[in-house]
Amino acid sequence: MAHVITQPCCNDASCISVCPVNCIHPTPDEPEFASAEMLYIDPDTCIDCGACIDECPVEAIFPDDSLDEGQERYLQINADYYTDHDVSGGLVAPRKKPPLPAGKELHVAIVGAGPAAFYAAEELVKHSAIKVDMFDRLPTPYGLVRAGVAPDHPSTKGVEKTFAATAAKRTFEYYLNVEVGKHLNHDELLDHYGAVIYAHGASTDKHLGIDGEDLPGSIAATDFVAWYNGHPDHADRDFDLSAERAVIVGNGNVALDVARILLDDPGRLAKTDIADHALDKLRSSNVREVVLLGRRGIAQGAYTNSEFLAMGDMPGVDVIIDPDELVLDAASQEARDAGTLDSTIATKVRIAEEFAQRTPTDGNKRVVFRYLVSPVAIEGSDGVETVRCVRNEFVNAPDDSADHAGQSPRPASGRVAIKPTGEEFDLKAGMVLRAIGYTGLPLDGLPFDGAQGVVPNESGRVLDSSGGSPVEGVYVAGWIKRGATGGIGMNRICGQETALAVIADFTEGRLSEPAKSREQIPDLIAERGAGRVDGSGWKKIDLAERSAGKEAGRRRIKFVTIEAMESAARA
Repeated sequence: MAHVITQPCCNDASCISVCPVNCIHPTPDEPEFASAEMLYIDPDTCIDCGACIDECPVEAIFPDDSLDEGQERYLQINADYYTDHDVSGGLVAPRKKPPLPAGKELHVAIVGAGPAAFYAAEELVKHSAIKVDMFDRLPTPYGLVRAGVAPDHPSTKGVEKTFAATAAKRTFEYYLNVEVGKHLNHDELLDHYGAVIYAHGASTDKHLGIDGEDLPGSIAATDFVAWYNGHPDHADRDFDLSAERAVIVGNGNVALDVARILLDDPGRLAKTDIADHALDKLRSSNVREVVLLGRRGIAQGAYTNSEFLAMGDMPGVDVIIDPDELVLDAASQEARDAGTLDSTIATKVRIAEEFAQRTPTDGNKRVVFRYLVSPVAIEGSDGVETVRCVRNEFVNAPDDSADHAGQSPRPASGRVAIKPTGEEFDLKAGMVLRAIGYTGLPLDGLPFDGAQGVVPNESGRVLDSSGGSPVEGVYVAGWIKRGATGGIGMNRICGQETALAVIADFTEGRLSEPAKSREQIPDLIAERGAGRVDGSGWKKIDLAERSAGKEAGRRRIKFVTIEAMESAARA
């Protein structure tokens, strides 16, 4: 018997360090970790000790004899990984805490309260001489774990337990409902703290850059996600769900999340922590079909295999794929013919082929996956009525490469070159959602790379805009550090890297003593009208939401306005 990692895997790698036989891969020290969709247990090496089960924060690991019918597919997915990946890398060695300067304390401000912020804090508070104050403009912490993870994925939100354990440390304090740039500025943070870590994420969406993108009914998937998750900035939005078809541009996990929410039975969603205003709207929705447009092929699908599989398990929803669109680029096809196609991509292709063979059921809703298709215009008089699309094809000659001029097209694991064929067609739709990624925004006092949407940095140390030298005491972590890629697992590695840079600079005497005390911060922000929510205030909000949810048979019922959150925090 062996253990199996299943869909909720968050890649935070905590299970790896407790495995006594090195059977969980990829490890953070292996190059595959950065791009891995999930972690995998080697069935031939696992000794069934169960240590990983207790360590997993999202309850994704099970003995193979206790898998339900839907989870049994992960037996093969775990085993497949080991057909073409070298797992000779050693165990992750426990990291020794470096000796800190005797008799000195370091006070660190962290701006942002999402996963990267918490993983940086977790590393810092291992040292009793380091005190952490975490700032966020909302009265609630956890960033996209609270406002981005789909409500029908409650197990993924289990990482909140890890964050809560960090926040419970004696050397950690919350400054929630405090906005940097309004109640405090960058220079004032540096005046009161020896180091400042910015982990405020990538808060806005990317644009398609096509005609009609600003029509009513053409929206960012990021806004829709925030709306159904009860983010207070979006709670008063209203979306027109009167049309039978919606089109989503993009085929990453966010696109699949939005498709599920649009098509799922509101009765099932009513058991989750979805915002009540969204649930009410979805109950009257007319959406019967969601079409997802992927500009490249099936092998380049940005969603994970676990999320792709889950689409086929939705009751009352058919997955529609045209087998003629399951075209591979030349490199992928060559690798597949030779039996050397990367196992993760091979699984993605196999799942798509299985979906393509399914027979639709009369009366079911539909999610339609389109590949090698791009939107070129959105048309309509008073709102979205039609999406004009063009079919694409792969470019297999270096001289014709649209994306990588002068280079051979990359294999399926990377970006491959495509070009439009000129063949256009129209899709009738009443709603278009762009799910093509997030990007960061500049913050006063910090250098910013507008093209990449990040703060220039080296291993988390912010670099100045003139000579590229490190700015003393200023750091970044998460999406504002590396771009809006990677989930919880990558944010853990990213946050830890930044925290270790802070510790190294402190240990080696590269951080100056702040001119003022952090003890002055509460009075300073109060003078500027900040209604700070501290740790006890957040606990009151959390308890009130969970108590209301328990009465209704749900995980929690969220407050969706700042005023309601502040009131609960003061109760």
